[in-house]
Amino acid sequence: MEKSTANGAVVTLGIDLAKNVFQLHGVDAAGKVVLQRAVRRKDLLAVVGRLQKCLIGMEACATSHFWARCFTEIGHEVRLIPPAYVKAYVRRQKNDAADAAAICEAVSRPSMRFVPIKSREQQALLLLHRGRELLVGQRVGLINALRGHLAEFGAVAAQGVRHLPGLLALIEDPDDPRLPVAVRAALAPLMIQLRSIEAAIADFDRQILTAHRADAASRRLATIPGIGPVTASALTASITDPSMFASGRDFAAFLGLVPRQSSSGGKERLGRISKMGDRYLRKLLVVGATAVLRHVKDGGAASKLWAQGLLAKKSFKVVAVALANKTARIVWALLMRGGVYRNEARTPMARQVQVA
Repeated sequence: MEKSTANGAVVTLGIDLAKNVFQLHGVDAAGKVVLQRAVRRKDLLAVVGRLQKCLIGMEACATSHFWARCFTEIGHEVRLIPPAYVKAYVRRQKNDAADAAAICEAVSRPSMRFVPIKSREQQALLLLHRGRELLVGQRVGLINALRGHLAEFGAVAAQGVRHLPGLLALIEDPDDPRLPVAVRAALAPLMIQLRSIEAAIADFDRQILTAHRADAASRRLATIPGIGPVTASALTASITDPSMFASGRDFAAFLGLVPRQSSSGGKERLGRISKMGDRYLRKLLVVGATAVLRHVKDGGAASKLWAQGLLAKKSFKVVAVALANKTARIVWALLMRGGVYRNEARTPMARQVQVA
């Protein structure tokens, strides 16, 4: 369906993004629909460029930041909406036209929350993280495959990446009678691929470390226990505007590290963590918190007393998520106020932010 009316100028425009065909839905100042049409990818920038300067809403997705930068450069105001917040405005059947209308409606709501537009540099840094994460997953799959194949012949290898050299040495040992020659020949391509992935991951780590050292905010975040160059650079590249969160708790909720609520009638019912938001950032924070808890007994941990008290009552994984929640709040405080983290074991973590 294509509909275009010249009676009113487009004030708010909703765009349903796609690979080739984009759906536009525009309304005037009175809320009347004045534009409904599908546009091919090659014509999108020209069509939007002919409109007067207006508010453009799009769902935050893989290509939304690119189009947001393009539309901003030609003078439009662009806002990106989390897809979950658009769903409530879809009427009846779901199709491209309905989605564009829902986006146009959602972007005009005063209480709507938006996703900050990322720059090319921030997206490039996050691409390093995504590439590294993909290779890490492939490495885990290859290691598990090798361990499974070896177990079929009675050769049980230890778990974990740190035991990878011993695993490869076992396969390459010609004197080991448990592995026939045919088995070593079959596993040789897997070992070659595994070594290639290891080298690629190391290269990603070097690039991420270089970006981390060049970013002052990332270096400050790395002073927090459980946060290293990978987590710090991912946080600074993903959180472009910390002021969009009213508090550290809002930031932790954005990452899905707070309990899911099912409250009614004045009775609070809290369940497991919501797992909303960026899964990658949440995983990095939980993994970092796990590392901190494993070294709590060694002394010098910033949250030693707090963590020990919680470990006496809760399971290890529950405490790790709680510590990740606390770490997320400290991250927000450092991004908002500046300064570095002071590693003082007896000082509550919420107060261990030293403003520069």
